[in-house]
Amino acid sequence: MLGPPGAGKGTQAQLLAEWLRIPHVASGDPFRENLRNETALGLQAKQYTDTGELVPDAVTIAMVAERLSRRDCGNGVLLDGFPRTIRQAEALDEMLAERGRAINLVPYIRVRDETLLERLAGRWTCRECEAAYHGVFKPPQRGGICDECGGEIYQRPDDTPETQKHRIEVYFEQTSPLIAYYRNRSLLAEIDGEQTIEVVQQDLRAAIEAVRQSREKGQTV
Repeated sequence: MLGPPGAGKGTQAQLLAEWLRIPHVASGDPFRENLRNETALGLQAKQYTDTGELVPDAVTIAMVAERLSRRDCGNGVLLDGFPRTIRQAEALDEMLAERGRAINLVPYIRVRDETLLERLAGRWTCRECEAAYHGVFKPPQRGGICDECGGEIYQRPDDTPETQKHRIEVYFEQTSPLIAYYRNRSLLAEIDGEQTIEVVQQDLRAAIEAVRQSREKGQTV
């Protein structure tokens, strides 16, 4: 599943995985598990993260391959945030082909930049209890004061409009080629992410059902 930060991709992926009864594997899950368990791959990744460097594709791909090899993925898996690059996408195709499997669908939750910025840059946090608020969607009852503990509400540096705008720009710079990659293979299903959570979920399920029906008829989507 593809979608920029603020598109609600994580929420939709979790709901979709529950409906499909398959594992939801977010991009950071294999990293956290391997680092926590100090596996060989985790130790390799740690060498890069400790120095602030990007973990090489080869390590990331190996972690994902190991996760996909487990029994709970036998009936399918919903990948969230992986692949991020064309190289990773090609590697994923290769590892799936070795198992006689392939990607059925790539949902892309599409949201305008201004909407993403409104969602992301409006986040505020309590200094004391870390309760989360939003200037538009979940404002505190009293300006600048936490409803839970009465602490001060503040905006973290990584939640400012400038930081979030850069985050959105980086996402599209890195992911645009990936969107085109899957669109050219007729695997991309674009979903309007500016609708309610319920409607977005309905559209995602409809796209999956369309693929199922097409496969049953022996057609190519």
